[in-house]
Amino acid sequence: QVQFVESGGGLVQPGGSLRLSCAASGFTVSSDTMSWYRQAPGQGRELVATITTGGSTNYADSVKGRFTITRDNAKNTVYLQMNSLKPEDTAVYYCRRRYYLDAWGQGTQVTVSS
Repeated sequence: QVQFVESGGGLVQPGGSLRLSCAASGFTVSSDTMSWYRQAPGQGRELVATITTGGSTNYADSVKGRFTITRDNAKNTVYLQMNSLKPEDTAVYYCRRRYYLDAWGQGTQVTVSS
């Protein structure tokens, strides 16, 4: 059974940093394209970052240059390093395989506020 457990969120001031983790089970993260998504209050879910099996990465324009997606195959975990955080980054963050309709995990809340 494919599952995702996101962690690492919290309350941070504008300009701060957080690193989110996504522990996957039921498959190996190195064998699939993985993505981070986010959902702000009252909005739809947005694709934030993607890493392919070959290690290529893509980012939404709104986070380019500030966020970095990486993968640790030994830990079967995907990370999202978020720097220079802005209030508009406030959302619940989720990870999932990019091209499968897996069930969503519980997500991790990120709140950027002074």
